Amino acid sequence: MREKIVTISDGDTLSTVEDIMTLGQVRHMPVVHAGKLVGVVSERDLLRASLSNLTEFGNEERRAFLTVVEIARVMSAPPIVIEPDAGVREAARVMAEQKIGCLPVVDGDTLVGMLTETDVLASFAGLSPIPG
Repeated sequence: MREKIVTISDGDTLSTVEDIMTLGQVRHMPVVHAGKLVGVVSERDLLRASLSNLTEFGNEERRAFLTVVEIARVMSAPPIVIEPDAGVREAARVMAEQKIGCLPVVDGDTLVGMLTETDVLASFAGLSPIPG
């Protein structure tokens, strides 16, 4: 699991999360409200929001749209989570059953990390943990 994660507020806009994802080369971000995990936003969520509303517009119109839409409108909520002591097989099972690419790791109400499909695959392949 990755312990150094960037979160985003549910009141932030899609353009903000798109910029962070692009610059940080991440595909999933936990969404928080008042310090509590309330959802997850993914590249897929951004793409779905853009395609459903902007299929006939150019990049400038798309970007303008993303600056006014709040994350809360497109994030996956409530988040599907896993506890720190869960095994990698359990995480893989949950991700496969739910058809999701990441699992926020929570200890009680506290977000302690993020487990991605890349982390799970690396574990099964016997590779060293992915830094991040």
